[in-house]
Amino acid sequence: MPNQSPEALSQNLQKLRRFIENRVGKAIGDYKMIEDGDTVMVCLSGGKDSYTLLDVLLALRKRAPIDFRIIAMNLDQKQPGFPAEVLPNYLEKLGVEYRIVTQDTYSIVKEKVPEGKTTCSLCSRLRRGIIYKTASELGANKIALGHHRDDIVHTLFLNMLFGGKLKAMPPKLVTDNGDYMVIRPLAYVPEADIIRYARGVNFPIIPCNLCGTQENLQRQKIREMMADWDARYPGRTESVMTAIQNVVPSHLGDRSLFDFEGLQAGYADAIPGGGDIAFDTESYDTESCETPVLGDEAQVITFGAKPKP
Repeated sequence: MPNQSPEALSQNLQKLRRFIENRVGKAIGDYKMIEDGDTVMVCLSGGKDSYTLLDVLLALRKRAPIDFRIIAMNLDQKQPGFPAEVLPNYLEKLGVEYRIVTQDTYSIVKEKVPEGKTTCSLCSRLRRGIIYKTASELGANKIALGHHRDDIVHTLFLNMLFGGKLKAMPPKLVTDNGDYMVIRPLAYVPEADIIRYARGVNFPIIPCNLCGTQENLQRQKIREMMADWDARYPGRTESVMTAIQNVVPSHLGDRSLFDFEGLQAGYADAIPGGGDIAFDTESYDTESCETPVLGDEAQVITFGAKPKP
């Protein structure tokens, strides 16, 4: 049963849970995702990521030095065969406040998108509008999504290779209308660990038959590319995620981020990144790029708090 007490879990699963909670707590602290008095609407799709997100947030709230409200929200898009009873039953047993919104976006997407074309873009826009409306009705000021570290890295490559933009998926952002803050507490969590955890606690997973089985998605190609890189050179996804958090604008080319036109000789010391050392041969520490290994001494960091000695 999800959200079990640590004693009810196997030793390995306890370690994994501590590791995930550690990563989530650190992300929340690093980006100040959740504050005292917040109402956090957790978008629950029925997939492994959002189940894990809700499970961990509920666990962290019990130990948090602040008080905040959690409301689970699911959008029933009327996909054929969708088991509408699964999530309400799960949330009732969990004892968490929730809202199920039913709206037939499935028919709209199938009507508007030609056969064989990807449905993600339109489906995402429709979902987003419903999510914002529901957040308003519930009085939520934070919207928590289940995107994890791999999603963020894959989005970076998608935008670079197919969109011509150096843009990823931020751990925290303000919605287009400025009314809500979207947070991604799983931003530091590897997908492989979420898969293991979801399997271990036996979440009642609901597959997405609308878009999850489309084989021609560019995102799937990126996923395969990163899987190949990680298999041959372990730690590449972690390294890219680290790079996203260590940006040097002076060594890219965006004139809106760095004053290239005003750059003059004689001021090399003022250049972030160290001037022309970017052309030197780097000596990379491959060990520092490896994904952290779970161990007996894993320390849970709650909301960015310092580890206990």
